[in-house]
Amino acid sequence: MWALALARGLWRRRAGAAMAEASSAARGARRPKELPRHLWARERRRSAGTGLAGPNTVYAQVVAAGSRDAGAAVYVFSEFNRYLFNCGEGTQRAMQEHKLKISHLDSIFLSRLAWANVGGLPGMILTLKAMGLQRCVFLGPPKLQSYLKAIRLFPGPLKRMDLAVQLHTEPEYKDETMTVYQIPLTGKPLAAESTLPRSPGSPAQGGNSPKRDTGPGSPRAAQQSLEEGKEKESPKKTGDEQKRGSRHPDLVMAFLCKIHPKKGKFLAAKAQEMGLPVGTPAILPIITALKNGESITFEGRELFPEELCTPTDPGPVFIVLECPHEGFVDAVCENETFRRYQEGLPENQVALVIHMTPESVLRDSRYQQWLERFGPGTQHLVLNENSSAVHNPRSYKIQSQLNLIHPEIFPLLTTYQSKEEEAVCNVPIVRGECLLKYHFRPQQEWQRDAVTVCDHDAFVSEALDLPDFQTRVKECKESLPAVPGNVDAYPEIVFLGTGSAIPMKIRNVSSTLVNTSSTRSLLLDCGEGTFGQLCRHYGEQVDRVLCNLVAVFVSHMHTDHHSGLLNILMERRRAFAALGQAFSPLFLVAPEQIMPWLHEYHNHCEEILGDIKMITSQSLVKGCENIKPKAKWFVSSLLESYDLAEFQTCEVQHCKNAFACSMVHKSGWKVVYSGDTMPCMALVEMGKNATLLIHEATLEDGMEKEAIEKTHSTTSQAIQTGMKMNAEFIMLNHFSQRYAKIPLFSEDFSERVGIAFDHMRVRFGDFLTIPKLIPSLKALFADDIVEMEERKEKREMRLLKETALVLDRLAGGENKEEPGQKRKQAKNHQELPNKKLKTVN
Repeated sequence: MWALALARGLWRRRAGAAMAEASSAARGARRPKELPRHLWARERRRSAGTGLAGPNTVYAQVVAAGSRDAGAAVYVFSEFNRYLFNCGEGTQRAMQEHKLKISHLDSIFLSRLAWANVGGLPGMILTLKAMGLQRCVFLGPPKLQSYLKAIRLFPGPLKRMDLAVQLHTEPEYKDETMTVYQIPLTGKPLAAESTLPRSPGSPAQGGNSPKRDTGPGSPRAAQQSLEEGKEKESPKKTGDEQKRGSRHPDLVMAFLCKIHPKKGKFLAAKAQEMGLPVGTPAILPIITALKNGESITFEGRELFPEELCTPTDPGPVFIVLECPHEGFVDAVCENETFRRYQEGLPENQVALVIHMTPESVLRDSRYQQWLERFGPGTQHLVLNENSSAVHNPRSYKIQSQLNLIHPEIFPLLTTYQSKEEEAVCNVPIVRGECLLKYHFRPQQEWQRDAVTVCDHDAFVSEALDLPDFQTRVKECKESLPAVPGNVDAYPEIVFLGTGSAIPMKIRNVSSTLVNTSSTRSLLLDCGEGTFGQLCRHYGEQVDRVLCNLVAVFVSHMHTDHHSGLLNILMERRRAFAALGQAFSPLFLVAPEQIMPWLHEYHNHCEEILGDIKMITSQSLVKGCENIKPKAKWFVSSLLESYDLAEFQTCEVQHCKNAFACSMVHKSGWKVVYSGDTMPCMALVEMGKNATLLIHEATLEDGMEKEAIEKTHSTTSQAIQTGMKMNAEFIMLNHFSQRYAKIPLFSEDFSERVGIAFDHMRVRFGDFLTIPKLIPSLKALFADDIVEMEERKEKREMRLLKETALVLDRLAGGENKEEPGQKRKQAKNHQELPNKKLKTVN
C-alpha cells in the first residue's frame, strides 16, 4: 500500500508539473498583431488537439426572413465558428445592427447564383478585408467562381482578397463545429418559362400556384411576361454566345450539416461519492477514458462510462434548402441523400429543415409529402416573401422620431406586404422572423426573445421624454406658416442612402431618388440596399415607382455607389410585368468602366444587358465631341423623358473616372449632384446658379488632412462649394458612419444649408423650413452631439500633443546639432592639411 501511495503521489507531481508547463507555454504564446483574435484562438485549439471535440453551443439564427426588401439569410453560431447561408443585399446591414460578428465568419454558403443570394457579397468581402481577414471560403454552385472573378473588376481591396471556392465535386467541408455536404439539385424549366434564369426576388421566389394565380397582373402572369420579354429584348448573340451557353441557371445547392458529436459530461459529484480523486491530476486519465466510452479499473473496481457520464450527443443534423420554383420539386423529392435522412434512423435524425421556398412550392402535394417523411421530430422553418418581418428597427425608430419634427419632410416608413395566400401544410411549420433562433445545443428548442419588434409608440415616447425636445418642436412649428404656401409637388428629392462606405443601422449607402413628375423618376447613385429602401419608403407602391424610373446615374465605381444596380434592374423588370405594362430598358449614365463588370455578370450569371441603354459619363462632359450617334440618340431620349433642357457631367477629384452631374429642367430649375469629391472647381463651374446642390460632406471640420487622404470633403468645404456656385440651397449627405445619426454642425451653417437623413423627402418649397428644423434635431440627438464633440476635443488635444512633441524634437535636434557641427568642421580643418600632404608625397 505504501509503495502504491508513493507511486500515485509521484504520478500526481509529474502530471501537475506537466500541466503547469503546458499552461505556462500557452500563456507565453503571444498573438501576432496582424492575426485576428478568433483565428489565433482556433490555431491554438488545433495545435492542442481539441479541434473536433464538438461544440457546446450551436444555434441557427434568421438574419433575413425572406421578405421582398431583405431576401433570405441565416447565421449559424458555435463557440468555435460562425457561418452565413446566403448573402443578399442588406445582410451586412442587418448583421451590423444586431451585433452578429461579421469578423468571425469562417465560411459563406450560397444556395444559388442569383442576385438575391449574392448581392451583398461585394460589401461583405470589403468589410471582412478591412477587419483583417485575408481569406474567406465560399461553398456553392460552380458559377460562383465566375461571380467572384467578376467582382474583382471593382476597384480597391477586392482584388487582393483570397476568395477560395469549394465546389460540390470536392470532399465535404469540415471544421471544428460540423461537416457540411453539398447536394446539387438540377431543376426543370416550368412550361411557361424559357431556359433563362429567373430574376432574384421575383415570383420565382414568391410565386403562386398555377391553379390560383394566372390572371392579368398576377405574380405568375408577371413572371411569364418577364421571361418572354427577356427572350425578345436580350442582346443578339455574338462571340459571347458560347460563354452564355455555359451559364447553368437551373442548379441549386442544398447543404446538409452534421454537427460533431459531443461527449457526455463527467459527473464529478457522483465520482467524489465513489471515492475517486476528483480535483487532482490523477482524475484526468480517468475522465478521458470514460468520456471516450471506455471502462476503467480504479483500485480494483471497474468503472463504466454510463455510471459516471451523461450520454453522448450524437450530433444534430440540419438542412438548408432553396427550392426556387416547382421545377425543382422532383429533384428534391427524388434525392437519395435526403431519403437516407427520412428513414427514421436515430443517427440520421434531422433536427431542422430551413426552407427558402415560395408558397407555390409549399402548396405542391409532392413537396408536402416530402416534408411529412421527415417525421414529427423534425422542425421546419420557412423563409419567403410572405414574411412581414422588420429587419432594421433602428431605421424605423429614427424615422418615427423625426416624423414628430415634420411629418411631410420625414414620412413614416412602411413595409411591402405580399398579397399571396399562405400555403396550408399538413406538417407544422414556423414562419421566419428576424433574429428568430433555433438552438441545436445544449438543448433543441426555439428561442424568440431576440426577435425584432417595431414599437412605434415606444419610439415616440422615448423622444418625447428627451429634455427640451417638445419645446424645440413646438417653437419650430410656431415659426412655420400655419398654412403652407403654394409648394410645387415636383421635383421631389427622396434621400434613400446618406452614409458612406458600408451600410449601417441608421444610414444606408449612397442613393437619392429624384421624382421630376408624378410619372418620372431618376436615381443618383445606387448603393447596396437601394431597392430595400424603396420598399420601406413606398411599401406596396414600390412597383409603380420602379416603372417610373427611366434613368440611373452612377457617379463612380466604388462599391457603395453601384452595387444595388442589378437588383433595381431585376425588380424593375418584375414591376413592369406585375403591373401589366410594356417593358422598356432604362438609361444608365455611368463611367464606361462599369461595362466589363456588367458583361461578365451577363455572360456567366444572369442576363441583364437587355435592361439598360448605356450613356457613358465621359460623353456628357461639356465640350466632348466624340459622342457616337447611338449615344446621341440615347441622350436626346433621356432629355425628352424628363423634359430636361440639359443633362451634363464633369469629372471630379476623387478616384479615377469619378463624375458629378447637373440636370436643368425646361421650367428653369437646376439640380446638381456632386458624387464623391474634394473641393473641385469643375463642379463649381458646372453648378453655377443651381437651385439645389446635393454635396457630399463625409468628414467634419478639423479633419481636412483625412479628407485629402481619402479625397472627400469636410462640412465647410461642401458649403463653400455651394456658396461659390451661388446655389440657392445646399443639402449635405454621404456622411462618414462615425456620424451615424447626425453630423457635427460647422460655423458655416446658414439658412441655405440642410442635413440629409435616410427617407427624408425634400421639395423646393421646403428650403425655408429645413434650417428651422436644426434646433429640434439638436435636441433629439443631444447625447450623440455631446459624444462627438468630446471625441473631437480628444482628437484635437492629441494633435496638439503630437505637434508639441515634434517641435520639441526639432528644437532639441538643432541644439544638439550645433556643437556636433562645430566638431565636424574643426575635424575637417585638421584633416585638410594632412590630405594635401599625402597628395604631395
